[in-house]
Amino acid sequence: MQILITGAAGFLGLHLAKYLTEKKYTLILVDIAPFAKEEYPKGCQFHFGDVRNQKMMDMLAKKSDVVIHAAAALPLWKAEEIMDININGTKNMLDAAFKNKVKRFIHISSTAVYGVPKVHPIHENAALIGVGHYGQSKIQAERLCNQYQKKGLTVTIVRPKTFVGTYRLGVFEILFDWIKDGKRIPIIGSGNNRYQLLDVDDLTEAVYRFIKSDKKNANGTFNIGAEEFATVKRDLESLFKYAGNKSKVFSTPAFLVKKLLWLFEKLKISPLYQWVYETADKDSFVSIERLKKTLRWKPRYSNSQALIKSYQWYLENYKEIKSRPVGINHTSGWKQGILGFFKRFM
Repeated sequence: MQILITGAAGFLGLHLAKYLTEKKYTLILVDIAPFAKEEYPKGCQFHFGDVRNQKMMDMLAKKSDVVIHAAAALPLWKAEEIMDININGTKNMLDAAFKNKVKRFIHISSTAVYGVPKVHPIHENAALIGVGHYGQSKIQAERLCNQYQKKGLTVTIVRPKTFVGTYRLGVFEILFDWIKDGKRIPIIGSGNNRYQLLDVDDLTEAVYRFIKSDKKNANGTFNIGAEEFATVKRDLESLFKYAGNKSKVFSTPAFLVKKLLWLFEKLKISPLYQWVYETADKDSFVSIERLKKTLRWKPRYSNSQALIKSYQWYLENYKEIKSRPVGINHTSGWKQGILGFFKRFM
């Protein structure tokens, strides 16, 4: 069986490539970003291409039994790119899969489609209210998936919580950098809210199980996140205990800090985008009962275990990570901007 993975040069794409190669699948990988080919298993087919290139996507889908659509413009990208790639790129991939009679289409969406709801846990039938261009684009992409489900294409929509793991940098690299240096970690609000994360290894296994599952069961929408998680404060304290240094959390007034972060974002001097800071002091967790029942499986890693595993990898690869240029994706460190200035006083 051949599997086409879009966005394969990214954090999730790399983990999918490693996991699915172990399961003896032939992989076709495509991305507009360069591949660090030395990190990928042998036998992968690499293609430099844009999911908005209909001709190329048709050609790749023609060779494929399954499409895993993980390509997406991230929240730090320009608004027009986010809307174009996440909506039109998804439309192209669905077209290509449908025309070429692909057996399965797995769309990696996001729990950002729920916005900042007041009722928890969040179920798959909750209202979709995207925050920012990223959340809005993900909602529209899901609606396209629903249209192709009605046409007869088997489409699995996966809504993961923020996932961490080896090779994950981005906003977590900022957190890990501060912890390594023994800095106090400011949190928005009291930190007594429950904020669910997800280990990337659990996400890749769930995707594999959807590939193997009954066609009827796979045709739907599924939340996925850690089954075990505590409050933001407690999960961070578990990480500090592992780090074994002077890092600790301190609370900040949520209203004031959010206003400042909004201003810093508009001035382009902070890497934190709206959905991150708007949800930081709120409960944010989803029900994963539908996924557990369908796959007869549950995630292995808790929030604290996932964070510790990711931080341990960061420490082991610290020199190499710091030698890389900063970027705007999840596998590169982000420029801290004004956060780096405040770090001096922590």
